[in-house]
Amino acid sequence: MPRYNTKFDLSIEDMELIEAALRTSSRLSTEDAICPREANDLLGRLHNQKVFYRPRDGVYVSG
Repeated sequence: MPRYNTKFDLSIEDMELIEAALRTSSRLSTEDAICPREANDLLGRLHNQKVFYRPRDGVYVSG
């Protein structure tokens, strides 16, 4: 039985494209569009997997 691939090699640009497509698709109201709730759930899971930079030394100032 085949197994799922658990390692993906996606660039940051690829992730931005996927996120933009999900946002656009969730706004459409056609039969082919995915459910807005499913799109938002997937966008949330993608966001939670991101690694944000925060320096270990010194005070962190955002912006």
